[in-house]
Amino acid sequence: MQTIRLEDIQGTVFPTGRRTRVMIGADSPVQADNFVMGYVELEPNGTVPMHSHENEEVYFIAEGEGSMIIGEEKQKVTKGTAIYIPSNVKHELINDSTAKMVMMFVYSPAGVVSHWAEELKNK
Repeated sequence: MQTIRLEDIQGTVFPTGRRTRVMIGADSPVQADNFVMGYVELEPNGTVPMHSHENEEVYFIAEGEGSMIIGEEKQKVTKGTAIYIPSNVKHELINDSTAKMVMMFVYSPAGVVSHWAEELKNK
């Protein structure tokens, strides 16, 4: 049985006001063949900036609230909301509240999405 605990993952702090901890896949010691799963904390005014990738993805808002943009559509999202993101569609998550937001994501196929390296390069 492979397990990992969230508190054992340092993760990556991005300049856009978020910390991403990959739990399964990418740079985690626990790998999956077909997907990646992670945990993200967004500070107030933090974002997962506008990007797209070939992977299908789901965001799940575990705490807080904010705004989600998918393509041309913008919608408020709150705790308990799951958001499906189709392949190759631009999307952005914005914590436009005054409290921390927690989001989990799963995407497939597995791998490292390119926007992570681009964001760190632009620090």
